[in-house]
Amino acid sequence: MKHPKLQHRLKRKRRIRARVHGSSARPRLTVYRSLTQVTVQLIDDDAGKTIVAASTHEAKARPNVAGGQKLGSLIAKKAKDAKITSIVFDRNAYAYHGVVKAVAEAARECGLKF
Repeated sequence: MKHPKLQHRLKRKRRIRARVHGSSARPRLTVYRSLTQVTVQLIDDDAGKTIVAASTHEAKARPNVAGGQKLGSLIAKKAKDAKITSIVFDRNAYAYHGVVKAVAEAARECGLKF
């Protein structure tokens, strides 16, 4: 294996995606972290379409816990505008702590049901 850390992350991602599936009634909220920003999307897997998306760049926040809280409330607001109240959370092979946890908790506080 050339990059074992990446291989392990992709293996965790496949394992999670085998169980998590979004539909038009309950889209999948997926989180992607990079060094410069955090991106979240609401995806309808049946249609293969992104319904709503947001990033820390759009929220004018840094990719840290405080930025994750801003991002979670922004995506929840956009989801409400699109008449979405219930979602499935996809942590995308990242551990559920730090920024990922902040996004999820802020979205819950703003009214999204997981």
